[in-house]
This record gives sequence, C-alpha cells and structure tokens, in this order.
Amino acid sequence: MSDSLERLYQAVIAAKDLDPAVSRTARLFRRGPEKMAKKLAEEAVEVVIDAVNGKSDAVVRESADLLYNLTVVRQAARRPIVALESRSLRKRH
Repeated sequence: MSDSLERLYQAVIAAKDLDPAVSRTARLFRRGPEKMAKKLAEEAVEVVIDAVNGKSDAVVRESADLLYNLTVVRQAARRPIVALESRSLRKRH
C-alpha cells in the first residue's frame, strides 16, 4: 500500500501547479486550506454513511477519494502522507 500512497503523493505534487481550469488538484491548492479541509471532511462523511448502509463498493470508491483529499491536505501542510511516523501508527495498535 505504501507504494500506492507514494504514487498518489507524487501525482499530487505534479498536479498542484498545473492550470486550475484543467486540474482538480491545482484548483484545491489555489482555493486554499479551508476548501481542502472541507473536501476531506465531505469524503470522510461519505465513507461513513456508505459503511453504515453496507455499501461496500461505495466505501471503496469513496475511500480512494478520501485518501486523495488527505494527501492534498497533508501536502499543503508540508507533512506528506508517506511520511507517517511509525510512532503515529504504533499508537493505534
């Protein structure tokens, strides 16, 4: 999975300075952290709703969008998702 996250991270970096008229990523970076956070929250809610309703295919689709938006937010904060500290992961186990 970390390879997939790395590819996603690299794609976000490559797209953030493109023309916002053709790049969703560039639009998010142009609109700033408030818009990024709103999109991240929207995707999280959609994942939860689909999970509660037992819509497993939708959970997969929305999870991909959630990871994308999380990657955008972390890149904007200069904390790339691929740099998740092992300490953060240990706390959850």
